[in-house]
Amino acid sequence: MGRVTQRGRVTRFRLDGNVSRRDDVLAGEEPLEIRIGGKSFTVTMRTPGDDFDLVAGFLVSEGVIWDPAQLVSLRYCSGVDEEGNQTFNVVDVQLRPGTPLPDTGMERHVYTSSSCGICGTASIEAVRKSSHFDPSEDAVRLPLDMLAALPDRLREGQKVFDKTGGVHAAGLFNADGELLCLREDVGRHNAVDKVVGWALRAGMLPLRGMVLQVSGRASFELVQKAQLAGIPVLAAVSAPSALSVDLAKDGGLTLIGFSRGTSLNCYSAPERILAAAPAPV
Repeated sequence: MGRVTQRGRVTRFRLDGNVSRRDDVLAGEEPLEIRIGGKSFTVTMRTPGDDFDLVAGFLVSEGVIWDPAQLVSLRYCSGVDEEGNQTFNVVDVQLRPGTPLPDTGMERHVYTSSSCGICGTASIEAVRKSSHFDPSEDAVRLPLDMLAALPDRLREGQKVFDKTGGVHAAGLFNADGELLCLREDVGRHNAVDKVVGWALRAGMLPLRGMVLQVSGRASFELVQKAQLAGIPVLAAVSAPSALSVDLAKDGGLTLIGFSRGTSLNCYSAPERILAAAPAPV
């Protein structure tokens, strides 16, 4: 849609007194209204692109759907800007008859910012949702060297970050370290939703034997999204929060932080990691 990035002018100041102006590339950020059966459900800020994946993944993360058969259709609704151009900023979802609609306790009455995946929920009790999948039952075992290599593999695929330096990324890898899907967005939770939505629409849920590698920190919301998609391993290049560790332990998910190429920290379910035997002295 040509709105993933935008150009702008920037003034650069240096401590040596040099001042210059140049063109810069900025990550796009626009509102997306999600409607279910014509009724507004939420508005989230996101980087335009892969919107249908984003909406599908968001509904998985909200516990609304977990099977592609529950998703009848996704379509853009009419909407124009001040110049009369289609905005592509409203998506309407049609669910299969019989699929329970979100209750009022889940409905978001304020917009969700691009930095927060659970802000605006009607109550904190609604955050800990029941998943239809159980990552604790996943018996996958993954080599340490493969896991440690995933941040670099993710970084190699971050095309929008290369241009802007202003987006998060999430990548889905299989047990062989093969990158299956990579999505970027100004919101880290949006990037994950786009990956999960892609997987749902491809009929891949639950994502058994998979690793979700993210470019930032491992927050509570990302652990929750991984569990709801049936992902057994979540790895991040930065730190987890205490609440995310508690949730990962409760759900039997392997949570990895500070994955930096040569080492990583595992905060829960370390038995899934196959560490190389130490070299003889």
